[in-house]
Amino acid sequence: MLVTAYLAFVVLLASCLGLELSRCRAKPSGRACSNPSFLRFQLDFYQVYFLALAADWLQAPYLYKLYQHYHFLEGQIAILYVCGLASTVLFGLVASSLVDWLGRKKSCVLFSLTYSLCCLTKLSQDYFVLLVGRALGGLSTALLFSAFEAWYIHEHVERHDFPAEWIPATFARAAFWNHVLAVVAGVAAEAVACWMGLGPVAPFLAAIPLLALAGALALHNWGENYDRQRAFSRTCAGGLRCLLSDRRVLLLGTIQALFESVIFIFVFLWTPVLDPHGAPLGIIFSSFMAASLLGSSLYRIATSKRYHLQPMHLLSLAVLIVVFSLFMLTFSTSPGQESPVESFIAFLLIELACGLYFPSMSFLRRKVIPETEQAGVLNWFRVPLHLLACLGLLVLHDSDRKTGTRNMFSICSAIMVMALLAVVGLFTVVRHDAELRVPSPTGEPYAPEL
Repeated sequence: MLVTAYLAFVVLLASCLGLELSRCRAKPSGRACSNPSFLRFQLDFYQVYFLALAADWLQAPYLYKLYQHYHFLEGQIAILYVCGLASTVLFGLVASSLVDWLGRKKSCVLFSLTYSLCCLTKLSQDYFVLLVGRALGGLSTALLFSAFEAWYIHEHVERHDFPAEWIPATFARAAFWNHVLAVVAGVAAEAVACWMGLGPVAPFLAAIPLLALAGALALHNWGENYDRQRAFSRTCAGGLRCLLSDRRVLLLGTIQALFESVIFIFVFLWTPVLDPHGAPLGIIFSSFMAASLLGSSLYRIATSKRYHLQPMHLLSLAVLIVVFSLFMLTFSTSPGQESPVESFIAFLLIELACGLYFPSMSFLRRKVIPETEQAGVLNWFRVPLHLLACLGLLVLHDSDRKTGTRNMFSICSAIMVMALLAVVGLFTVVRHDAELRVPSPTGEPYAPEL
């Protein structure tokens, strides 16, 4: 397993580098890329945002291992994971209103404080303290995915008066470097935890200086901005109206909720599946992120002028890959017949599918769901289905039942089959919908939205 992990990491990394280098040589430079004021503004944002992302990724490879190191049972670890997801979902419901009321800059600084406290709780072996840490992690995650983007968009449009068409360029670049940071963070976590022999708590402590620096840079370099608050009830009511009035929204929301619920369960299960076989967790995680980056690169190539595939096609392919991978995992995790290499390959395929799925879903969601209603629509799907995923994880992944892991993958397979049916339904509805197609290339090379 050790040799397989390092070999897969090298192959995936080389593939990603090859694709990205070829893309960079073919990519024309645009006006936004050569504007000095815009580049300075981007740099101010990236300095803080990338530090926050790096600190977040640094903690991912060894979270389950840390709880296991503290001698908690798998059922107890499942409760800790569920607490983290539930807090992320619940805080996510009010995060936008909180950020608008408190201020985007202050919210980013608050993120660095709460996430630092979350990391410090990992020093304790007290179960209640760790539960509090997971709740703080949920709040921090909700702030990470709301405050930073909101601050940037407001500054970009309102304060600097840059063209709104330049915003996707910033977040496309951020998405690429987010993958790169995740790959590097996995190697760094492996280095401090194993190569330096500091143990599974080391990556969490290493994240604290990054968070402190991110908060300090935001406090010093960023201006404050606010926005008008929209009542939570109005957000949900608008989302429900949008949901009931457009079948495309209903199907797209169903796909997103089902797919992302399965990904949450995958995040919990990969460590207990591979760790007993001597897998280097940091390198495994970096391999996952490299596979996801490879999927994103393939998405850009597939939707380019040369191939001109549609995001709807790639979304269908992503769901099919995950269905196939989960069926593989159902067999490769059978008690007494475990095959860690097959499981690892299936996990890599899931991450590759995620690299195709997220840009495809982002494109379709922007075309189908009005921007003002996206939060409300997603609340109607994400909250109940994520909570059902939590319940399933608690009920089926019992440390006393050796078939718990296989049962979870079987349930996930059934969920993804439902997602595949929703994809078929959506494909039937939008088959002749020109709005959901990437525009046909004319004279200029096309860069798909991410």
